[in-house]
Amino acid sequence: MNAYAPILVLGALGAGFAIFSVVMATLIGPKRYNRAKLDAYECGIEPTPTPVGGGRFPIKYYLTAMLFIVFDIEIVFLYPWAVTFDALGVFGLVEMLLFVLTVFVAYAYVWRRGGLEWD
Repeated sequence: MNAYAPILVLGALGAGFAIFSVVMATLIGPKRYNRAKLDAYECGIEPTPTPVGGGRFPIKYYLTAMLFIVFDIEIVFLYPWAVTFDALGVFGLVEMLLFVLTVFVAYAYVWRRGGLEWD
């Protein structure tokens, strides 16, 4: 239990800071709201009303998300391989080259099919 004490103290400090920040913002923050303060300001585009069930996303959104996941998983496998490169030797090099070649074939397929174009 003694080894976990710094982690618990850090977690308690983080939670305490979060609670303190929220409480102080409600106590000290401005209380006078008007229409201008409640409007969206991030991008300057007025929000449009959406249907009750929510709006529909274009299929490009999901394709982009899946491509991100594929290449993100590739990095997850490349990092441990790079750390233990010396211990794996030639076998590890050949296996990783086959893995990268497989991902490259998928990348070339997506590129050829136009999955990376932003129309």
